[in-house]
Amino acid sequence: MNQTRTTNILLLIIALPVVFYILKLLSFIFIPLVFSMFIALFFWPLIRWLGKKNTPKAISILIVVLIISVFFKLTLEVIQLSSQEILASENMIETTESKLEHLMYPLENYLGVERVEGKSILLHYIQEIDLNKTFGSTIDLISNTLTMFLMTLFFVILLLSESLNIQKLLHMLVLRQQFSSVKVFMRIEKDLIKFIKVKFIISLFTGLGFSLACYAFGVSFPIFWGLFAFSINFVQMIGSVISVVSLSLFAFIELDPTGILLFFILTITLVQLIMGGVLEPIFMGKSFSINVITILVMLMFWGFLWGVPGMILCIPITVFLKIILEQFPKTKVIADLMTGSEPIHFKKLKRKPYIKN
Repeated sequence: MNQTRTTNILLLIIALPVVFYILKLLSFIFIPLVFSMFIALFFWPLIRWLGKKNTPKAISILIVVLIISVFFKLTLEVIQLSSQEILASENMIETTESKLEHLMYPLENYLGVERVEGKSILLHYIQEIDLNKTFGSTIDLISNTLTMFLMTLFFVILLLSESLNIQKLLHMLVLRQQFSSVKVFMRIEKDLIKFIKVKFIISLFTGLGFSLACYAFGVSFPIFWGLFAFSINFVQMIGSVISVVSLSLFAFIELDPTGILLFFILTITLVQLIMGGVLEPIFMGKSFSINVITILVMLMFWGFLWGVPGMILCIPITVFLKIILEQFPKTKVIADLMTGSEPIHFKKLKRKPYIKN
């Protein structure tokens, strides 16, 4: 028995790096597949409701595709509006150039950096950038994003039409008992739908808060910064820091370094703290009580494996793994450690103190 157990452990140690290498190598397939799973989970209640109304499956899937198309159409409209807002600001470049000149001149003198007299500071510091590589990278990024979107939509249609059945896969690969697999799948669906809804609403109000703060304090491009805060907020923990720091640096360049700048930074920090630090944990509830160390480890791991999409998907994947690990006595301890709670075998050892009459 000990030899068999040792052999199984060694095989697991050998298999895990191979699995991770395959996940990284075939990321162009796995990223759209995982995204499509969460999108399909979100729309499955609607599909079931339409099924109860005797709506044909093809019509139900067409309705879902139309909803997704309208959402992306609205997203593109907001991006276009933000782009027009930036292009309409003709004096912004000169203002930024002037502020950077005053900020960089003392630093250049201290570091001994030489710059041609009268040459634009922006041109001086970006002249080393290879525009051909930058343009080529942009084209590749757009092409990869479009390909990923189409593959995700394809997988969503397959999942909603039940050509790919996640519940059956769980039953065959992980959970052998039919009742158990259905029960676990329903819990995964419930928790992940809750996560998607809460994260979307919190990110939306965070973006609105940033836009209103920019309008109130006269900071340029409020629509852009609201859209940026909304998008980056889906990256757990790091996204909130990036949005606050980026907008603070921009405001430092644009606004005079007075009390107004300080109040603006405090305002956007307060918006982020209220939304991400107070309301989000309250709405998420105990279902997502994952400790900070687990979040950071999973954030780094999936970020290394899949880049930005991995950082966005790390929490849903962690919740999925946690629910699966809770189903087996041998791995429930790992699930307890992920939440920061006390392992199950320690709980069993506790006894109420005996009080002698």
